[in-house]
Amino acid sequence: MDLTAFTDLLAGIEPLDAEAMAAAETHHRGLTKPPGSLGRLEHLGSQLAGISRSGVPPLAEPAALAVFAGDHGVLAEGVTGWPQEVTAQMVANFCGGGAAINAIAKANDIALTVVNAGVASDLPDHPMLINMPLRQGTANLRVEAAMTRDDALDAVMMGASVARQLIEDGARCLLTGEMGIGNTTSSTAIIAAITNTDAAAITGRGSGIDDETLARKVGVVNEAIARVSHLQNVTVIDLLAEIGGLEIAALCGFCLGGAVARVPVIVDGVITLAGALAAAVLAPDAVGYFIAGHRSVEPAASAALHRMGLEPLVDLDLRLGEGSGAALAYPLVRAAARVMVEMASIESLGIRRADTDS
Repeated sequence: MDLTAFTDLLAGIEPLDAEAMAAAETHHRGLTKPPGSLGRLEHLGSQLAGISRSGVPPLAEPAALAVFAGDHGVLAEGVTGWPQEVTAQMVANFCGGGAAINAIAKANDIALTVVNAGVASDLPDHPMLINMPLRQGTANLRVEAAMTRDDALDAVMMGASVARQLIEDGARCLLTGEMGIGNTTSSTAIIAAITNTDAAAITGRGSGIDDETLARKVGVVNEAIARVSHLQNVTVIDLLAEIGGLEIAALCGFCLGGAVARVPVIVDGVITLAGALAAAVLAPDAVGYFIAGHRSVEPAASAALHRMGLEPLVDLDLRLGEGSGAALAYPLVRAAARVMVEMASIESLGIRRADTDS
């Protein structure tokens, strides 16, 4: 692992441009509408301005969504009712166009890419698939490190490289997605560790587990955090290695890659929020580039959102993953940019406000 490349990645992330955001607010006040009448859409437009360093930001389109897939050794603990092979089957479903995210992405003109970060079986090549697994799944995070520190760093850098490639291919808005049976256990453990929150308070039912399985899942998360708490000088990369997933570490890098390129990153649910939260700890300024797509019903998602100070755009009781909530929120981001670019100004129409001199 090239630590210089990782250090350079973090060093390349700058705060949002305050002058551009102020210019965007001034621009909004001059448009043909009552000031503030578009509510949070106006704040979103200002954020896009700060991201792009332009008082009138470029259109946040086209958009590209990357679904990162990986398997988890923690399945050995019985934390879900779904078998591991479903991860590979769903990757095939994404590539075949039959998943929910395919339909939602198509409806909103979002290009979809699938990334094999660490599925536990060999996957056939496909035009939609970036087939570059770092290893075939992780180890059981309850009893041992899920992966090595080098694995975690490599996954972060791989995610950043995917972001860079999508942007080089023309994407002007990135969306996060994931697939991995058992990954709510890993993501909840990461969020609980970073936010110092009791596992029982934020561990959810994931794909719909019963009470007995939920209790077992809480126990696994607690034991994993307790195991890591005995380690010395634990960093976020250490956390990703000890209790993370390959797709979660890659999502961390993907979020960082978007921030480096000054492109908005719409974050999905609890798993992608775990990656974004790790990115936020590594580079606090990166949070300015994140847009929370939705509020997942998984309680750990709200803990991560609160820690980063993010307010989700939609709340539809979603818990599917795949990037579905991010894709459903994307039209709002696109609209916020188009309002800034395409609305006429009051001055251009010769309108005088009621509060101005006649």
